[in-house]
Amino acid sequence: MQGQSEEGIVQIRSGIDAMWAMSKEWQVPYYLTLLAEVYVKSEQVSEGLSALAEGLEVLDTRGVNFYTAELHRLKGELLLIQAHQEVEDKEQTAQVEAEGCFRQALEVACRQQAKSFELRAAMSLSRLWRKQEKKEEARRLLSEIYGWFTEGFDTADLQEAKALLEELS
Repeated sequence: MQGQSEEGIVQIRSGIDAMWAMSKEWQVPYYLTLLAEVYVKSEQVSEGLSALAEGLEVLDTRGVNFYTAELHRLKGELLLIQAHQEVEDKEQTAQVEAEGCFRQALEVACRQQAKSFELRAAMSLSRLWRKQEKKEEARRLLSEIYGWFTEGFDTADLQEAKALLEELS
């Protein structure tokens, strides 16, 4: 995330291998989420989608639900990047698929009462809606979730949410 993505990828992959070796598969989705975030930032779509598929497989086969919402949210982000990198006529389809991922992330985060993940999913969905000129829906969704927080306003996520809300107003 600080411009050393290749080194970070190697370190995260090493962490994933260590979790498997220590039989801590419940932590693997977390590391795959970190890996996918690096791929999102560096716009390495196929690698990111592969990491997310691996994470979702761990969730399905091991009964682990740690970071489920983030995996779905990041998949949506990667689908939007992929559509932008490819042909523009795929943009509409990608937006529909990404919106589905963001909604699924919101649903999972809400069910798990994971407010930070819910905020991230809401920001992703709000950015998509802003692009689709659904600013009022975006503002309403994000302001409702942002309003739940009573502390931590110096964190990156809440600062980003506040800035996005200001853009949507």
